[in-house]
Amino acid sequence: MTVDLAIIGLGYVGLPLAREAAALGIRVAGHDRNPRIVAELTSGRSHVDDVSDEDVRRMLDSGFTASTSEECLGEAQTIVICVPTPLSGEGGPDLSAVVAAAEAVGRRLRPGVLVVLESTTYPGTTDEVVRPILERGGLRAGRDFALAFSPERIDPGNTVHTLHDTPKIVGGHTPECAARAVTFYGKFIKTVVTASGTREAEMAKLLENTYRHVNIALVNELAIFCRELGVDVWNVIDCAATKPFGFQAFRPSAGVGGHCIPIDPSYLSYKIRTLGHEFRFVELAREINHRMPDYVVRRAQDLLNREGKPVSGSRVLLLGITYKPDIADRRESPAEPVARLLRARNAHVAYHDPHVPEWCLDGTPVPAVTDLPAALGEHDLTILLQDHREYDLWAVADQARLLFDTRGRISRPDVEVL
Repeated sequence: MTVDLAIIGLGYVGLPLAREAAALGIRVAGHDRNPRIVAELTSGRSHVDDVSDEDVRRMLDSGFTASTSEECLGEAQTIVICVPTPLSGEGGPDLSAVVAAAEAVGRRLRPGVLVVLESTTYPGTTDEVVRPILERGGLRAGRDFALAFSPERIDPGNTVHTLHDTPKIVGGHTPECAARAVTFYGKFIKTVVTASGTREAEMAKLLENTYRHVNIALVNELAIFCRELGVDVWNVIDCAATKPFGFQAFRPSAGVGGHCIPIDPSYLSYKIRTLGHEFRFVELAREINHRMPDYVVRRAQDLLNREGKPVSGSRVLLLGITYKPDIADRRESPAEPVARLLRARNAHVAYHDPHVPEWCLDGTPVPAVTDLPAALGEHDLTILLQDHREYDLWAVADQARLLFDTRGRISRPDVEVL
């Protein structure tokens, strides 16, 4: 074996993992089916917010290689699967990438190898989907090779809680498998927590994000009702957050984005439906959060009507189209349904985002503005969807004809707040 670690999937989970391991002198090979990603990494360019071009160059200097070839999988002592797990068209889990990765590993699996699945999925996937594929060649998990699940906890853009500092959960197919995984991750992660098994580790990840999903839905619905009651929901949350125990602040928004919160709870809901039950908390939270873009657009329509302008024909500028501040990640961003709904009402939609130079929605480019002060004065309505640190929000409020702040950042009587 000539590779210590092979990582399948070099996205926002796999690439930071490769960086941390390579920094300790671990020989890392990355496998990704996307030739563009491999070409960029090989030339020293990163496509992930949390990994800089300089990081990639250091990784290459330490011996890191990226390839579309599966050969490295047959040379590695440890293989970690970090592939996407989106929802299918029917709303259930799409495990095609996980299955393909497991099949690739199975074709080259050797005795003594540790295989870890990090891709978020429903409880039972490691044992019921991945293990049978790996065992097709005759090797057995827990006897001939080690198998574990370890949920990723990457928070893009978070410089406080990094991969190294965030506790890592591992659940093994057997206690011996768990011990192998603990030893591996303990080389570059400060705290490793052992779950009872793979199912418990899989469920822990879903609980973390379902908790956030449900509480975001709570404050989103509260925001709607507070407006009708004449109550400042942002002040309410700030006041409640002063309690030093028993409360965690969540804040309203135009919707939920990223891979985790909009998608992970659906995996849990899917698994529970296979038992003949419904997870009503998750279903209700999804309904509330999914309707927030429509609520934002209806509020925008009311604002324009108040100024004597119909939505049709109005020029609307969206500020910040990523799913969270200060990153370029647009996965599941509420900016997309907001723009789509505005276009359906014949509004002329443009955007500004310092992290996103180009944006194409449903095959049609959305015009990007470069001169923000001028654009603020030219558009009938500006909607702040993401409060990137590059924005001088008070200057935005001064320059915009009409401003709708969905982030609750600008406390001024002339600014409409969600």
